Amino acid sequence: MEFSPQFGGKLTEKDYERIKKSKNFQKGKFKNIEDTHSMTSTDLRWIIEYFTSKDTTPNFSVPVENSNLVSYNEDQGDNVKVIWFGHSALLLEINNKKIFLDPMLSEVPAPHPMLGSKRFSTNLPMGIDEIPELDAVVISHDHYDHLDYVSIKKLKDKVKMFYVPLGIGAHLKSWGVEETKIVELDWWQEAKFEELTFISTPSRHFSGRGLFNRDSTLWSSWVIKGKDVNIFFSGDSGYSESFKEIGEKFGPFDLTMIECGQYHEAWSKIHMMPEETVKAHIDLKGKLLLPIHWGAFKLSLHPWDEPVERLLKEANSLNVSVTTPKIGETVILGKSVPSSEWWKK
Repeated sequence: MEFSPQFGGKLTEKDYERIKKSKNFQKGKFKNIEDTHSMTSTDLRWIIEYFTSKDTTPNFSVPVENSNLVSYNEDQGDNVKVIWFGHSALLLEINNKKIFLDPMLSEVPAPHPMLGSKRFSTNLPMGIDEIPELDAVVISHDHYDHLDYVSIKKLKDKVKMFYVPLGIGAHLKSWGVEETKIVELDWWQEAKFEELTFISTPSRHFSGRGLFNRDSTLWSSWVIKGKDVNIFFSGDSGYSESFKEIGEKFGPFDLTMIECGQYHEAWSKIHMMPEETVKAHIDLKGKLLLPIHWGAFKLSLHPWDEPVERLLKEANSLNVSVTTPKIGETVILGKSVPSSEWWKK
């Protein structure tokens, strides 16, 4: 943890001077708005459940639709294009600007390959070395399944700007990202990039990459506003009343990308149940919902395809529009909204 670069950088005195100005930073740690415990139950039967649960990984290779540079570079005009890379990694094109959200593109979401479960799919829509220049990378928080050392190292020289919550710049700088390319934001702060606006908004989660830096960096959801289009990205979050506030301040949203997987009753305050995902989408005044944080890794105990099944059942009962692209399949708002049940073998 002291010397391996995967664990990230250490906050400097300069970092702390900036962070201490945040009202979300109290007694040396960032805090959620609502009272939140990572573990809501002292019943440790879930540890046994981890080794006995069934169907937590698919028994077939998850289908991946390959992207190529021709489709990647197609001019969509004012249309919004999204390519899901699995879990919470999304390539977003808005007003012809290319933005990668939480680009975790490695095989295992852990500091070492032996410490985590492997990706369900055997390939990515596009190899990380093939990804051309990006206008921006947006990071929700510093957990390994969202902020990946290898991905950042390989992408950093192709990225014009990084937009991250407070404190995460220390990780990026330790991995060779130029400080001038990093914008750190507190909740409700915003930054302009040409005609786009990036707004850091609250989420209900926690942070930390080692044993001794818990909650030393902030976690965020994000609002991305373009010309005549409005997008929401949840990052990781338990259900929160903040969704209503975000919806009131910045909604309605043309597209919401909200976590719906890796939940359990034992950590129900920091990850949503699929039914809560639909509720959050409604709170946000969303028009189209793209469920994320599932379909790539085993990080919980539920059947691997349960999140999307539960979400669709709830969404159908409430007349909520959902898109369920295959990994790599392109979503184009107003033109192409995939809805196949590809997870059924």
